[in-house]
Amino acid sequence: MERESSILEYKEDITNTFLKTVSAFANYQDGKIIFGVRDDGTVKGIPQAVQKCLDIENKINDSISPQPDYTLKINEKNQTIILTVRKGDNPPYLYKNKAYRRSDSASLEVDRLALTRLILEGSHRYFEDLPAEDSSLTFSVLSREMEKQLGVSQVDTDVLKTLGFYTAEGKFSHVAELFSDQNTFPGVDMMVFGRSINEIRERIKIHGCSVLSLFHQAVERIAREYQVEKIDGVERRMVEKIPGQAIREAMANALVHRTWDIPTAIRVAMYPDKVEITSPGGLPAGISQEEYLHHQISILRNPKLANVFYRLGYIEAFGTGIQRILYAYRQSRIKPDFQVTDHIIQVTLPLVDAMPPLDQEEQRICAVFPENGLLSRQEIEQATGFEKTKVIRLLNRLVGKKAVLKVGKGRGTRYQRQ
Repeated sequence: MERESSILEYKEDITNTFLKTVSAFANYQDGKIIFGVRDDGTVKGIPQAVQKCLDIENKINDSISPQPDYTLKINEKNQTIILTVRKGDNPPYLYKNKAYRRSDSASLEVDRLALTRLILEGSHRYFEDLPAEDSSLTFSVLSREMEKQLGVSQVDTDVLKTLGFYTAEGKFSHVAELFSDQNTFPGVDMMVFGRSINEIRERIKIHGCSVLSLFHQAVERIAREYQVEKIDGVERRMVEKIPGQAIREAMANALVHRTWDIPTAIRVAMYPDKVEITSPGGLPAGISQEEYLHHQISILRNPKLANVFYRLGYIEAFGTGIQRILYAYRQSRIKPDFQVTDHIIQVTLPLVDAMPPLDQEEQRICAVFPENGLLSRQEIEQATGFEKTKVIRLLNRLVGKKAVLKVGKGRGTRYQRQ
């Protein structure tokens, strides 16, 4: 059987401890509890399974508030009971007045900050919707951006209402505070390293200003670090060692998707061979790392903040940021790296290692390779229709350009697209 995980738990018997896991699943993600299975996956079964299902149902209904969405099913083959709990729309789901979350295969009580987030989610609100502490906000930076990008000549009360900058009581909200010219939210801390982490060339702190200023100043400083001037004939031109598009996307994502309710700055570490952008907050509840990285799924943590960035053209359709970063590196042999934990998302943008241009015949060879697949020379001949000597010549050129990797020797030689 599968091992226990954040979405699967085994219970040998029916004791009240499973109710913590019901709370955790209902608060954060769909999950299953299988009764009659030991922790090591050994199936034991549950005697009188029908009656025990009623016991489980009564325990949930009597102990979890509000009532979660769940189903019970008996596996007739081994007499185990499968309890499936779905993430609810009205968190927090409490057991003995406490809310729980999953940490790997354990169910733990949430801290005060996480409980506050669950309460906001249950009332269908976000941190950005809460009232701002300062009632005398100004928006000169936002006004300039709106005029430049959208042709809006005056950012008045009606425009601010359209952007969602007021609470239901008519007070400025946190999202208004984020876009105001001055605020107390954490900003961006930047460091430029030399040949080692012990060699710090420069420290830059961008704090206390509009989130738009954070974006522009951080992008400009990163881009400047990774631009070089080259002389081409009589002309001078700037060459990007890290694609500007990738820098803008990574920085916009860090600002739009971070958690703003913790006093931690976005960290930007610039090294000779890469830049690391670390955003506080991890993934929003309800989205897995696989979905985040590969499936263009976006659950917005700050929808009003994201909407303004979208209107101004600093992000594209929601959920495409990673794909746009990867696209910026489409001609590079070294690709960006994405690290996700419960508390941070880190994007590493390496220096571009550009592949030499490929001619049409070389491109045709490369096009036949399946993703991460190996092909023999004979298979490439069949797929392209090229004769043997031509395929050998093209493969040798592609290996030299490091577009194709040669694996093995003799009759066992295979080729892989890099």
